Amino acid sequence: MKSAKSVVADARLPKPSLMCRWPGRVAIENIQPTVDAGCWPTKRVIDEEILIEADVYSDGHDIVECDVLWRVVGDGPWQKTPMRLLANDRWRGSMLPRTIGLHEFFIEAWRNPFASWVNDVRKKADTGLDLTMEIEEGLAIVRVVAHKPDGLQAGLSAVDEAKGDNKVILASLMAPAVIETMRACGPRVGGSRTKVFEISVDRKRAAFSSWYELFPRSTSNDPDRHGTFDDVIARLPYVRDLGFDVLYFPPIHPIGETNRKGRNNALAAERSDFGSVYAIGSRVGGHDAIHPELGSFVDFARLVREASALGLEIALDIAWQCSPDHPWLEQHPEWFERRPDGSIKYAENLPKKYEDIVNIRFDSEAYQEVWKALRDVILFWASHGVRIFRIDNPHTKPLPFWEWMITEVGRAYPDCIFLAEAFTRPKMMKRLAKVGFQQSYTYFTWRNAKQEIIDYVEELNGEMAAYYRPNFFANTPDINPYFLQTSGRAGFIIRSTLAATLSGNWGIYSGFEICESAPIPGREEYLDSEKYEIRARDYDAPGNIKDHIRRLNAIRNDHTALQMQGNISFLNAGSDSVVAYVRVSPQRDEAIMVIVNLDPHHRQECAYEAPLWEFGLPDDGVIEVDDLLFGGRFTLYGKSHQIALDPAHNPVIIWRLVAPSVERSDD
Repeated sequence: MKSAKSVVADARLPKPSLMCRWPGRVAIENIQPTVDAGCWPTKRVIDEEILIEADVYSDGHDIVECDVLWRVVGDGPWQKTPMRLLANDRWRGSMLPRTIGLHEFFIEAWRNPFASWVNDVRKKADTGLDLTMEIEEGLAIVRVVAHKPDGLQAGLSAVDEAKGDNKVILASLMAPAVIETMRACGPRVGGSRTKVFEISVDRKRAAFSSWYELFPRSTSNDPDRHGTFDDVIARLPYVRDLGFDVLYFPPIHPIGETNRKGRNNALAAERSDFGSVYAIGSRVGGHDAIHPELGSFVDFARLVREASALGLEIALDIAWQCSPDHPWLEQHPEWFERRPDGSIKYAENLPKKYEDIVNIRFDSEAYQEVWKALRDVILFWASHGVRIFRIDNPHTKPLPFWEWMITEVGRAYPDCIFLAEAFTRPKMMKRLAKVGFQQSYTYFTWRNAKQEIIDYVEELNGEMAAYYRPNFFANTPDINPYFLQTSGRAGFIIRSTLAATLSGNWGIYSGFEICESAPIPGREEYLDSEKYEIRARDYDAPGNIKDHIRRLNAIRNDHTALQMQGNISFLNAGSDSVVAYVRVSPQRDEAIMVIVNLDPHHRQECAYEAPLWEFGLPDDGVIEVDDLLFGGRFTLYGKSHQIALDPAHNPVIIWRLVAPSVERSDD
């Protein structure tokens, strides 16, 4: 993405259409939303109002006006929205994108001589002074306008008919239609323009989605039989019933034979072992092929259609690595890393080594061929109906590659969504979002204590919210969190509730709903990892939390306050083991309040505060409450209350707060 350029040299800006003397006399500062002063696009979604704010001021006391001008990048005329003064020289305007794609905006500000004249005359009108000279000044400003629009012509006609009656003349010149016309067509002094800023507008699922990850080969639910796409189709109603809208697959490509891994990542595989799905490529094909035991492309197309009919979208895992058997190694040996003796260099992330895969070289002399081939893989799957891609370890590939590739794919398929699976240094994670990833993994999985949850969520909802869309996965095939290994059922309720109510995007990996947590001792990994074998599960096992997950997703879908970013306020709760927060809808007609006992083993009791202030109510006000998890309605009187949360029964609560004057939508 090019850095935002100086407005003076930017050919995208319209030419000034109005007289504007003393350019640059109006200051425009602190423009929001922007990222790194305009070096990168801000992220927003289609059909949602985008608020544009800036500090705008000038010397003296003349009236200042400003507009937001915006459009799809390079497409057609600029749309214009007047900005209004908030307070202390802070102005706000808005834009409402109706299409997906890159948009641009800038702010134009000027001193308005006619509005300044109106303001001065109004102050003098009550003093009894002779305003003849002021009238001449006003008429002189109006007559500068060469073309007289209807509103202005009507005002001048009224002036002519007044025949020297100053009171009537003033009323005619200060009529609302004349003032508005002069704002649009009158002279401007000291005009200034900002540089052009960009906003990446995505479809709504980029900001609000619920992910369920499963391994297609395990959908047979028989450890000895490889699952097929038809088996996945049979599982679709289950996933949809839980309320998820994105069904995410690890790689579905052919798996290599060379150095195939056995169960639990064993170096030696048995003949019956299926291998790691991340060892991509065999003599059957590579990244543009399907593992034969899953089915054909005809079967995959049927799966995509059946999923779509149920409101589910398929997401694919893209891992830029190859089995030694991948066709590319023979076709393009120069694309891969070699050791000094010419032998292939296997992948490693010390102390881990991956003998069953090799890495692609992104910086070889043939890098242009490599980049185009990888882009074409994404375009290939997009042509087969996939629009969501989870990218494995993007932080180990060049940033310029991602910026180029996401832009290239976006030209052909602007509705594509890329999720960055990067658990790495914070600055790298942020930069990946800036260069184009629409969603990003986070450190949520390792934020368990109250203050670290608060600090992290506030960081994500601060300046990062302009470009970083977090996806709170409660677990992954690679991460069996220590918290869940010892927490029991309550811990799974706690973590799913936090993930689903603190982020617009969240997800779980299959087995979470039955509280699966058996670890490799001392490690944050699953025993009998599904990455290396087929898993059979009893999804109706006692102690499952399917009802809770189903309810969480229903609550998310029913309440817009949970579908946004940046609207979280943490509340006072008098225990280090209890976190409370509220999320208010854009219309401020309801608030979703969540209280979570972070201790999965012990009952916690503490004081908490109901956020009456969010509705403009006093500390002794009254608020009505719907219990969204357990049902029922009640009333809270006043701000301060006590609550007890027992892990065995209700470690979390989710309430809808409604001011008494607001009519309930479900009544």
